[in-house]
Amino acid sequence: MDFIIPYNVTVLVLGLTGFLFWVQLAIVDVVAIRVKHVPGFSIEQNHSNFLFRSHRVLANSNESVGILILFALFSILSTANPAWLNGSALLYFAGRIAHMLFYYLDLKVLRSIAFAISFIGLLGMFGAGLFRWL
Repeated sequence: MDFIIPYNVTVLVLGLTGFLFWVQLAIVDVVAIRVKHVPGFSIEQNHSNFLFRSHRVLANSNESVGILILFALFSILSTANPAWLNGSALLYFAGRIAHMLFYYLDLKVLRSIAFAISFIGLLGMFGAGLFRWL
């Protein structure tokens, strides 16, 4: 398992991302309980509704988690440059945290910028792995 040591930051990001998603799930569940939302019924699609925004935060996170895991595995198993991979993973994570906060606060432009940051982080992770094959 020594091969994973240079990628400890990326592994940490995977764990922290899992915790971040758990926090998002807890928030949407608590909000749903507080507003007495009946499970199984649709949520009003309105950005002024915090339940809708908190639900979208979790849904948006779920849309990228598979890519995060695949790119992390691809790059680690390709023995990518650890600094590049770890830095890109941190960029992704920072973008996800900012996206979450800006979505909760309904700050649309900042939310989009944060999404772009996490998107670039994912691309950097893929690039780190791909570079080893070129």
